[in-house]
Amino acid sequence: MQKKFCRRLLSLALTGMAFLAQSQNPLKIGDALPKQFWETPLQMVNTPQKSTTLSADKDKLILLDFWNTWCSACILNFPKMEELQKQFGDKIKILAISNQDRATLEKFFASKNGSKYNAVKSIADDKLMQKMFPHIGVPFIVWIKGGKLLNTTDAEQVNEKAIKEILGGEQSSLQTVVQMDREKPLMLSDNFEREKSLKMVSYSLLAKGKIRGMGSGTGYHRSGKVVYGRQFTNLSLYDIMIAIVDDIFQLNQQPFTDKNMAISQQDAAVLRGAISDSELYNYEYIVPTDSADHLYKDMLEGLNRFTDYTFGLSKKTMRCFVLKRTSVEDKIATKHNKTKFLFSKDHTDLQAATMYSLANSFSQLDYINLPVVNATNYHGRIDFVMNGVHSLEMLRKALNNYDLDLAEEDYSVDFLVVTKK
Repeated sequence: MQKKFCRRLLSLALTGMAFLAQSQNPLKIGDALPKQFWETPLQMVNTPQKSTTLSADKDKLILLDFWNTWCSACILNFPKMEELQKQFGDKIKILAISNQDRATLEKFFASKNGSKYNAVKSIADDKLMQKMFPHIGVPFIVWIKGGKLLNTTDAEQVNEKAIKEILGGEQSSLQTVVQMDREKPLMLSDNFEREKSLKMVSYSLLAKGKIRGMGSGTGYHRSGKVVYGRQFTNLSLYDIMIAIVDDIFQLNQQPFTDKNMAISQQDAAVLRGAISDSELYNYEYIVPTDSADHLYKDMLEGLNRFTDYTFGLSKKTMRCFVLKRTSVEDKIATKHNKTKFLFSKDHTDLQAATMYSLANSFSQLDYINLPVVNATNYHGRIDFVMNGVHSLEMLRKALNNYDLDLAEEDYSVDFLVVTKK
């Protein structure tokens, strides 16, 4: 009996090792699903059934919906997935999959928000599917038909039309999504990395339209503390422009707000209004590290050359609130290794880590109607806390305790003018 038990354990161990070796290689579109995909028990939550296999679903169109509790886009997709499952019934199987543990998912489904989705049955603590269908972000959809990997897409493409095409044997209109690593330059061919003698000197890409393999956001290329590259994906031209200009202002330790910008209401509405995927922009710029000081200005110039707008930065003398020191005594240097930055919603409690963050906070106050300039020339970390400030008079009084002042005067500031060509 003992020998038989040991042989069974050995058999299971060898099976597990064989699966591990196989699952290290991600599946490609057109590949047949291995036996382990159909027969491995999967943990289930939000259902009395504690585990399941996919063996009974081989003849269906299967959609694996990868998600996590922190992903609002994933959760917003649940109602659509439920409706499609009801509409197509036994012809399809839509299965939610998360790599989060059972306790985390059960807590979510028991919450006020999660209880709305009591029809969503999810796999928990997934490792099997992640290895077969690796992805960087969620939501991510895997399509399986006829026992083979049919496609991988974003959640936006999951709809009645696409499902009917596949079930009807028509040519699919799905666009494959292979999620891209933000650490690499956008759309750069993998062939570049195979050429060991090549070294990236500079790189730029400006593309209009949605990149389905990436989310909306931004990234950096850094060498130590030096930023030598910047990347934006699936954003409006306005959002990209604002981020670049804000970076330029930060390098000068100055806050940037709409008070430092001139743009017509019509152009502003076009640039930052609700836009379709075809109107999104993707922009990346990489320069040699010894040219990093010019990165953001070069990026702004690129937008000027290749878009329908001109983004002009210049100096303008105008009425401002100027933050400055009133003595040489240092009453603001931090006494701690780390100083947190806090800016409360009601603008009554302020805590700052640097003079830039302090000036930037002031620029957002309701009663500050002019641009704020940081003229302190103070670059160290600071300790600054004040409470219950509701007016300019109270603010200046609080600043005086630190030998600081926020005075209204004419000052030459950086100013952005946006015009349509």
